[in-house]
Amino acid sequence: MYGSPLIRPHGLYSSFPGCTMFSVPQSSKSEFLDKARQAREERKGHKEKERAAIQIQTLVRKFLCRCRLQKQIRKEVDDYFQASETGTSKRNALSIFKIARKLLFIYRQEDKMRFEKLCRAILASMEVENDPKVWYVSLALSKDLTIPWLKQIKDVLWTCCELLKTLKPDILQDNKLVTLYLTMLVTFTDTSTWRIVRGKGEALRPALTRICENIMGHLNQKGFYSVLQILLTNGLARSKPSLSKGTLTAVFTLSLRPVIAAHFSDNLLRSFLLHIMSVPAVVSHLNMLTPEVKTHELLRKFILFLSREEQCSDICVCLEGSHTLCLLGNLIHLGYLNEKVLEEEASHFVKDLTDMLSYCQRYVSQKKSNLTHWHPVLGWFSQTVDYGLNESMPLVTKQLQYLWSVSVIRTLFSDVLSKKLESQEPTPPPPQPSTSQNNLPVKNLFKRAFQKSASVRNILKPVGGKRVDSAEVQKVCSICVLYQTALSTLTQIRLQILTGLTHLDDLLPKLWAFICELGPQGGLKLFMECLNNDTEESKQLLSMLMLFCDCSRHLITILDDIEVYEEQTSFKIEELITISSFLNTFVYKMIWDGILENAKGEKLELFHSVHGWLMVLYERDCRRRFTPDDHWLRKDLKPSLLFQELEKGKRRAQLLLQYIPHVIPHKNRVLLFRNIVTKEKENLGLVETSSASPHVTHITIRRSRMLEDGYDQLRRLPVNSIKGVIRVKFVNDLGVDEAGIDQDGVFKEFLEEIIKKVFNPALNLFKTTSGNERLYPSPTSYIHENHLQLFEFVGKMLGKAVYERYDGDVGDLGLTLSYDEDVMGQLVCHELIPGGKTMPVTNENKISYIHLMAHFRMHTQIKEQTAAFIRGFRSIINPEWLHMFSTPEVQRLVSGDNAEIDLDDLKKHTVYYGGFHSSHRVIIWLWDILSSDFSAEERAMFLKFVTSCSRPPLLGFAYLKPPFSIRCVEVSDDQDTGDTLGSVLRGFFTIRKKEPGGRLPTSSTCFNLLKLPNYSKKSILRDKLRYAISMNTGFELS
Repeated sequence: MYGSPLIRPHGLYSSFPGCTMFSVPQSSKSEFLDKARQAREERKGHKEKERAAIQIQTLVRKFLCRCRLQKQIRKEVDDYFQASETGTSKRNALSIFKIARKLLFIYRQEDKMRFEKLCRAILASMEVENDPKVWYVSLALSKDLTIPWLKQIKDVLWTCCELLKTLKPDILQDNKLVTLYLTMLVTFTDTSTWRIVRGKGEALRPALTRICENIMGHLNQKGFYSVLQILLTNGLARSKPSLSKGTLTAVFTLSLRPVIAAHFSDNLLRSFLLHIMSVPAVVSHLNMLTPEVKTHELLRKFILFLSREEQCSDICVCLEGSHTLCLLGNLIHLGYLNEKVLEEEASHFVKDLTDMLSYCQRYVSQKKSNLTHWHPVLGWFSQTVDYGLNESMPLVTKQLQYLWSVSVIRTLFSDVLSKKLESQEPTPPPPQPSTSQNNLPVKNLFKRAFQKSASVRNILKPVGGKRVDSAEVQKVCSICVLYQTALSTLTQIRLQILTGLTHLDDLLPKLWAFICELGPQGGLKLFMECLNNDTEESKQLLSMLMLFCDCSRHLITILDDIEVYEEQTSFKIEELITISSFLNTFVYKMIWDGILENAKGEKLELFHSVHGWLMVLYERDCRRRFTPDDHWLRKDLKPSLLFQELEKGKRRAQLLLQYIPHVIPHKNRVLLFRNIVTKEKENLGLVETSSASPHVTHITIRRSRMLEDGYDQLRRLPVNSIKGVIRVKFVNDLGVDEAGIDQDGVFKEFLEEIIKKVFNPALNLFKTTSGNERLYPSPTSYIHENHLQLFEFVGKMLGKAVYERYDGDVGDLGLTLSYDEDVMGQLVCHELIPGGKTMPVTNENKISYIHLMAHFRMHTQIKEQTAAFIRGFRSIINPEWLHMFSTPEVQRLVSGDNAEIDLDDLKKHTVYYGGFHSSHRVIIWLWDILSSDFSAEERAMFLKFVTSCSRPPLLGFAYLKPPFSIRCVEVSDDQDTGDTLGSVLRGFFTIRKKEPGGRLPTSSTCFNLLKLPNYSKKSILRDKLRYAISMNTGFELS
């Protein structure tokens, strides 16, 4: 049996395939394991629930316990204060200490009222007379309570600080709490009000003072200055402060205590500057409410602290632009209030302000972008702007204005202003070259000017002799750098700065005298050398020149003619001549020596500054002469060389023509202009050639509706067609075509007549100024439905006149100043700024008022009309072509020469035909009649009759094309000189004709030709000619 095989009964394990006799099925095992795991998880979950329940119960019990405790403590606190108020219990220092400890333990937002009562109780205890046990501060002397008391007072005071941050001083209830908490802080940061140190307690003062210093140190670490800054900003950063005198005094006292206690340490000075002095106009409010506060030593500390570059940079970076500006305003105001300190620390003060302005300048942008923000003083600014300060910006601006106040300027520029401009005996004026009658007033002006100015002082001219590295020069340069930096940083009050700097009549002439003394020879050479040096000294000298130019330009711009020419405010006429010569040469050399081509940054700004001052003087001289003949010309510049360089595209020649074309004689510039126009005509195919003829535009004009017909037929023409040939056929009032063929003469007549009509004020496209009757666009031109299109049309016609060298009678644009305007019978009020009608004009804002009014009348009110007019004009005339002419020169270019007709010049360039010659009796009669019998007005009518223009050509009759001609239409045998074969033949064929006494002179304006009968008497010639030129019938007499 042992060796026999095991026999398994059939079917015993057959239902569990893969299982042995002692194994269980696989599925039962998995099920068993799952159940076991679930049981474990359930047990674990029960335990966690039990633990959580216990924890929740604990927390709830703890919370309920705390609530009961807090409720109990609050009840004790309330009972304590109620008992004290009803007088049923007497307070003492220890009881206050204990109740304060309980309140601080449970203090929450809801306990503000209880905390307020605690503070009042503490302060009340400090007021009790002769009872040390009541004084809350007496616990500081208790051996067991000193440390707990110190911790408690620190907590109490910091709670006061936290509450101060949330209070709004403009709310009455909050204002009372501000006073309470500030009183707490004032009381426990200084021993001066503690009764415990009076009398015998004086010996305790040092120990108690150290406790106060300990308290202040704790508050500083927690952010004490930030709290004061928030409180000051909430109360002062507004147009009307909401902090009382007492409150402001308390805040300023509190802010100073840590600084004084630390003996003006750098760390606390930094905090004071960052948090207190950066509050908008805090010094203004202090000076207004508490003028007795002495700040002179504080100012000195600030100046010396900021004079270290790293400290100043750190302050600026921390504050950023808006608050740096507020700090700047407060420092300037302190300097204004403490003139002695300002005088003693002038160099450091100037450096500090320059550094701070330079920091702000880095972020001043010229235009709006996605990265800029608008600031009311700085303009577009690329740092974050605190718009919450905007309401206080007028006060900050007023503080900044102290920098250019008379007293500060006198202090800073004392070295310049102390210079005496020595007087001398009167000297006769230099002889003036003979000029035309128009310049006689100029001669008288020179005479008066020299007599007036020479009797007062020496004329300031470059003399040299002062070393540029001297301390005096360096100081003046640094001051000029300060004001120049202010001009380029405080962009929105730039005009105010310039006005302030020009207020003293003697500053600019004395600054010019100072400039004249610089260097070995003085004047131009030194500054040209500075342009080629990149040293700090050179930059400062150039800043001085730049400031002088900016201020002088502003001054001359706002002075009227009486002040400039007769009273000679600030500058004498001879000095303006010297200065203009200096500026003219300086700009010329910057351009011609190639400096401007590569200039950027400060050098480019310098150029624009000098050039701006130069052009103001030049334009003033163009309007009313004060310089001698040829003063502006550069004798060392040959026009031919300049034109050659222009042909080659040389940059310096282009720049010279762009900036100072007046250094070239006017005649050469006109010729250049005409050459440019001729070249353009050739390029556009507008000139007759052997192979092609230009396109001609024909228009028919009714004389009675000249403007309407001209506007309808010409306004839709392309610009190049207007630049091209236009032929006019006139229809008279009877509907009959006028005789004559237009070879430019008829179109010239049409152009002059249409320009005359549109400038007639009766049409209301233009108005005239009172007095000198000058024209300006009418603000009410909108009564014409298409008024802007009409302005554009006028501009095109005027451009066509200049383009074709036609002449007209168009005057300069002049402007009037008026606040209330009569618009078609109704008085309309225009506000220059929002709400302006409620803002009175005062001495402080009168300059701004003048600028705003001028801007409104010259720009805002007529900008659409002006833009349309300019658009039309520029479509014909490239604006770059006109850069080479001054305003009066452009008028002459448009209207011809405004001088009287030079008959000698006309005779010299007249061509004769048909038997006439210069010695012919009719020709002699003609010139004698024009010279002796005709008035200036009749001579102009005669010129218009022949050429269609009443004014002589700009450069004289030599440039009249075709030349002025006189043709004899009848010649008798005894009068024919036979100077040409043609004239002999023409004389021969008229031998048997009757006396031409019944025929009128005629003209062909296309050819500038006078057709003159061979009259037998001078009187007949005079009468017929006078009648002919007075008629206005075009070609009908031909």
